[in-house]
Amino acid sequence: MMMSSSKRRVIRFVAVLVGLLVFVTLAGPAPLFADKKKKEEAPKQPNVLERLDYSKLVWPNPPAITRIKYLNYFCCDKYTPPEKKKSSWMDRMAGGETAAQKRAEHPIFALWTPYGLVVDSKGTVYVADGKVGAVFMFNTETRELQMIKHGRQANFGDIIGLAIDDSDRLFVSDTKMHRIMVFDREHKVEGAISEGVVDPGGMVVDNENRFLYVADAARDQVMVYDADKLNLIRTIGTTGKKHALTEPGQFSVPTNVALDSDNNLYVTDTYNNRVEIFDADGNFIRQFGRAGDRPGTFARPKGIAIDADGHVWVADAVQDTVQCFTPEGRLLIWMGGHGLMPGQFRTLAGLYIDKNNRIFTSEQFPGRVQMFRYFTDDEARAELARRKAEEEKKKSDGGKRGAADSAPPAAATSSAAQKPQ
Repeated sequence: MMMSSSKRRVIRFVAVLVGLLVFVTLAGPAPLFADKKKKEEAPKQPNVLERLDYSKLVWPNPPAITRIKYLNYFCCDKYTPPEKKKSSWMDRMAGGETAAQKRAEHPIFALWTPYGLVVDSKGTVYVADGKVGAVFMFNTETRELQMIKHGRQANFGDIIGLAIDDSDRLFVSDTKMHRIMVFDREHKVEGAISEGVVDPGGMVVDNENRFLYVADAARDQVMVYDADKLNLIRTIGTTGKKHALTEPGQFSVPTNVALDSDNNLYVTDTYNNRVEIFDADGNFIRQFGRAGDRPGTFARPKGIAIDADGHVWVADAVQDTVQCFTPEGRLLIWMGGHGLMPGQFRTLAGLYIDKNNRIFTSEQFPGRVQMFRYFTDDEARAELARRKAEEEKKKSDGGKRGAADSAPPAAATSSAAQKPQ
C-alpha cells in the first residue's frame, strides 16, 4: 500500500526531531552554558579606588611637614532582610522599620544624612542620622557597628546634634520632637530636656562647670543647661528677631558649638558667616569671619571643633572645606573641595576632634564619615628637628668624604729613606 504524502511528512519531522534530541544528549549541556561559564570565570576588574595608596594622602603636600593625614571612612552596607515583604516607601523615607526588621540583628540602613559626631572614652565614634532615625556607633579599630535605634532604645523624630560628657553620658538633640534625650553609658534613657528648646542642634558639654551648651537655630540663641539637673540656666543671644541680628554677641541661625581648654565657647553663626567666642559666663570676647567663596572666608559655616593646640577648625557646608584658624581668625591650613574622593566632601556638616588628635567629618549626601589624623605643633617641630639633624649629618659626612678625596697623596717611602743618616 502506498503511504500518503502527509504521513511521509510526519515521519520525516519525527525523525529529524529524534536526531536533534540524540545530538543534544551526546553533546552534553556544557556548550549551552559555555558563555555563562566564561563570564563567571572572567577575572574581576579592580576598582580604581582600590588601587590608590591612601597612606600618602596628606596636607600640605610633601616635602612640607605633614599636618593632616587621611586615615579611613565609615558608613555601612544596606542590609536586605530575608522576608519577601518589604516595608512601604513611606516607612523607608521616614526611617522607620518593619517588625521583622526590628527583630533583625544586622543594621537595616546605611548612613543616610549623618550630622552630629562625638567620640567616647573608648574611642567609639557616635554619629547622629536624622533620616534613618538612629545613632550609629562605629568601632574605629574593628569597624564593628552598633546602633541606638528609633523604636528600640528610644523614640526619635529628627536627630541632629550629639554631645558626650566625661562619664560617657550621651546627649542627643531632636529638632522634630523639640527636646534633648539623655542616655547613660549603657545607652539607656535617663532623662530629657524640653525647657525652652525649639530647634536644638549642635551641643557641647563643659565638664568642669557642668554646663550643656545647645545651639538653637530657630531661637537664634545658645541655651545653657545644667548637665546634671537638666534645667535651663541662661541663654546667650536674643530671640524673636527672625534671623535679622548681626551685632557682635547676637546670632542668625547658630548651628554648632565647641569649647577650648579655657572653657571659652565658640559658636558658628551660620547666616552671619562668622565664628563668635564667649567666656564661661556668656560674655562676648571676639569674632572672626566674613562671607566669601575662598579659603579664609565662609559660606554657611556649620561644624566646629578645637584641637589640642587651641586652633579652631570650621566645616563649611557650601564650600565643602575644612579650614583651620588661630583663635584670632588667621587661616593656617585648609582641605577639601567638592567631590567623593577621600579628603573631598559633599554637603559637609559635622566636625569633631577627639583626644587622640583624630578629626571626624560627616557629609549629608554620600552618607559618609571620614577620619583624619592631626599632627600637633610639637609633633611638627619634632619632625622639623629630625629633618634638620639628618641634613646636617649628610653635610658632615659629605664634608669628610670631600676632605679625604681632595688631600694630596702620601709620598712614596723606601727602607733606605727610613734609615737614619
